[in-house]
Amino acid sequence: MSSNANGHRTQGVGALVLGAIGVVYGDIGTSPLYTLKECFGGSHKIPFSPDSVYGILSLIFWALMIVVSIKYVIFIMRADNNGEGGILALMALALRGTERTRTRWFLMVLGIFGASMFFGDGMITPAVSVLSAVEGLTLINPALEHYVLPVAIAVLIGLFAIQRFGTASVGKLFGPIMLLWFGALGVLGLTEIVSHPMVLKALNPYYAITFIVEHKIHAFFVMGSVVLAITGAEALYADMGHFGSFPIRAAWFGFVLPALVLNYFGQGALIINDPTTVVNPFYLLVPESIRWMMIILATFATVIASQAVISGAFSVARQAVQLGYCPRLDILHTSEQEIGQIYIPFINWLLMLIVILLVVSFKSSSNLAAAYGIAVTTEMVMATILTFVVMRRIWKWHIGLISVGIALLLIVDLTFFAANAIKIPEGGWFPLAIGAVTFTLLTTWKRGRELLFQRLSEDALPLDMFVESVGAHPPHQVEGTAVFMTGSRTGVPHALLHNLKHNKVLHERNVLLTVATEDVPYIEEKDRLKVESLGYNFWRIEATYGFKEEPDIHQILGLCESMHELSFDMMETSFFLARETLIASKVPGMAIWREKLFVWMSKNATKATDFFKIPTNRVVELGTQVEL
Repeated sequence: MSSNANGHRTQGVGALVLGAIGVVYGDIGTSPLYTLKECFGGSHKIPFSPDSVYGILSLIFWALMIVVSIKYVIFIMRADNNGEGGILALMALALRGTERTRTRWFLMVLGIFGASMFFGDGMITPAVSVLSAVEGLTLINPALEHYVLPVAIAVLIGLFAIQRFGTASVGKLFGPIMLLWFGALGVLGLTEIVSHPMVLKALNPYYAITFIVEHKIHAFFVMGSVVLAITGAEALYADMGHFGSFPIRAAWFGFVLPALVLNYFGQGALIINDPTTVVNPFYLLVPESIRWMMIILATFATVIASQAVISGAFSVARQAVQLGYCPRLDILHTSEQEIGQIYIPFINWLLMLIVILLVVSFKSSSNLAAAYGIAVTTEMVMATILTFVVMRRIWKWHIGLISVGIALLLIVDLTFFAANAIKIPEGGWFPLAIGAVTFTLLTTWKRGRELLFQRLSEDALPLDMFVESVGAHPPHQVEGTAVFMTGSRTGVPHALLHNLKHNKVLHERNVLLTVATEDVPYIEEKDRLKVESLGYNFWRIEATYGFKEEPDIHQILGLCESMHELSFDMMETSFFLARETLIASKVPGMAIWREKLFVWMSKNATKATDFFKIPTNRVVELGTQVEL
């Protein structure tokens, strides 16, 4: 086993395929627990008949083929940002091929809102998945119904509590457990299909089209439940950086897709043979003698599905921080080998609190299913539009060809979105509300940082002029090195001016350090630093990181010595940071409420010393007041 340049371990294809089955497909793999039940249940029930079963099965099958197989597995996974996927990585890739300001703004809105909806999805997935698994207890003994909520809440609390220990050891079990889960899905479905092989004719799209034509408005409502079969499709793309495109594709076409199709069709065959089983076709497909075993396995599978979403929320939050859309957060690494395994306490406990409130408020998986889907379909629409830009601007595909293909995909995506939009009063408002709040926070932080930089730049002295002036009339110098953290490449850092104004001294060597994040996931070591001598013992250092990397002062100073022969003695080096006191004002920039929100976010952000891993005993903070 070896490591590549980006810090990821290189494993055998078999191990990567097994890992993809365990992590990537947890969400979509637990959809059979509730999808078919919701298609025939809910507030828009379809009159039962064998033809309606065939029609719904055909809709589910072709949703899996068009949205998951064709759109995500075949096409969108080609849009890798240096091997990384996810809505923010796709946004960064689309922006790279776009120069017009208005178009860039539109694409940024799409990407940020898509990422915001991911958090709404990340809150509903654990709640609906765990609840649907634990609800199987009522089929063993109806008297156990009162224990469903307490057991589900206990499982969820345990899941979030273990996040701080990392998933390195637990993750080794994910692959084998999900392998067993998908194997069980396939075997159970195949066993029932044998008793009613005619159900396989639902593979013909004719039955889906006929169902839509005959049922019209009812078919439209059912599409809001059919979409439950493809929730988790975005994980294929988001987790591409962990496993690579080939293992994810191999796992899908070689094992996961066949297992899901067999189970859905097995449930359909069961309903045709006995319409009363529509109350819970998944568990009633299991022989009664081993049903309790399936409940345990399903609970493990839903925990794993939830784990994948939680880890995804950590990853998206880190990307948002690095790309400048989110305040600095405490990010802890839980593995010395895997760079992607991180833990963000604030995100973890916030997710847990809201997930438990969801379980207590909605009380059943059927009620939660009304809230499920709107977040996923919104993100799918965003991803389709961004992919169109990548196909045209980056890949240079023919405009006519991609327009037809994207239009067809958008018709499917928008149909699913519209079908879920009617569920907004029933619970769909929740992920939209979470998405709107998150979007407001992310855009406020981004705009606030731009505004703060603009205000600081207005008063900044030109750096070249300052250095020449200091060289001509040098102030008193003291021994050692002073490192001034600054976001500007041309202006004098405020901390430097304040130090000179109040202390009347300069260090014998002064370094202006700027840390920037590019819209690529990783930066090669050879491209990490740009070191420039400004004369008179002034140096400018620009350190560049990818949006999946974290800045580290020790690494930066080490590279200065090894690559640029600029050595630092940490005991002789002081780090000067400007500590801004922000004041909301009526100066044109942002609405006053957004400025106050930005001030609050800034006060609660992780300290720069912790984020950049600067030794606290070597830091000097100098205050400055800024009106936004």
